[in-house]
Amino acid sequence: MDASANPIERSFELAATRCDDLTPLVYQRLFAEHPEAQAMFRKDGHDLVQGSMLALTIEAVLDFAGERRGHFRMIQCELSSHDAYGTPQELFIEFFRVIRDVLRELLGDEWSPDTDEAWKQLLSEIAAFAGIPA
Repeated sequence: MDASANPIERSFELAATRCDDLTPLVYQRLFAEHPEAQAMFRKDGHDLVQGSMLALTIEAVLDFAGERRGHFRMIQCELSSHDAYGTPQELFIEFFRVIRDVLRELLGDEWSPDTDEAWKQLLSEIAAFAGIPA
């Protein structure tokens, strides 16, 4: 597999070499930083929901950071559906930051200044795309 020149894609590629499933790491961090988020998940089947939600989010992030073929539009759709569930918009956007922070921790010394800048830019663009002040 060729390494991606896109720093966002590359961060996910490197993380995949260190971790089979980001789901537990992402949700542990989310719930530690935002305990109120844990109550928003059903008690039964939450692992499947969390894994599915993270997979869709990663797909949208990669599309948003890449070719923008359409998967990135999920961000606005999910923002609306999460709003209907009562999820604050700021918490919705925090999920993307939590993913970045988990990746940064996994990559350690391989988290480059270019990767950091690309993620800062991406998070700012996602917030703007969703109509949420960064």
